[in-house]
Amino acid sequence: MSDLTNIARPYAKAAFDFAVEQNALDAWLQMLAFAAEVAKHDQVGAYIGANGAADKQAGLFIQVCGEQLNEHGQNFIKVMAENHRLLALPEVLAAYVGLKAEFEKEIDVTVVSATKLSKAQQDKLATALSQRLARKVKLNCSEDPAVVGGMLIKAGDMVIDGSIRGKLDRLATALQS
Repeated sequence: MSDLTNIARPYAKAAFDFAVEQNALDAWLQMLAFAAEVAKHDQVGAYIGANGAADKQAGLFIQVCGEQLNEHGQNFIKVMAENHRLLALPEVLAAYVGLKAEFEKEIDVTVVSATKLSKAQQDKLATALSQRLARKVKLNCSEDPAVVGGMLIKAGDMVIDGSIRGKLDRLATALQS
């Protein structure tokens, strides 16, 4: 899997740079997302994995994608097919999404709380996290009764455990030491 990630990185960077230049970040995101789903399909993957001629692979892929790819997207698929890299499209998408989020200064934050957060609580939390992280924050909220109270916040590598469950676990560890 890491091989595909390393293979995908330069393609994602090229697509991203072109999208920034053309002011078409969202259009490229949609094209790459669709192409990645096509590449994940079992029959398409088997055909691509058979190492047929690159022009046939690209032609089939473009035909399946139809109007979802513009001219530049089709050229991108042709280049990837020539280099036998079409199976890396899901990783290209993942890398592209990361580059786009970094460019737009956005971060996805996962919030797990014992009870459902109200809209006002979500807005207040998003504002506080935006100031702390210096980015636009997109909250993904969920409920888990095991949290007991408080919340668990995950943003990239950062984890803030303000849950009662976490405090009890830390207290138990301290008492056992």
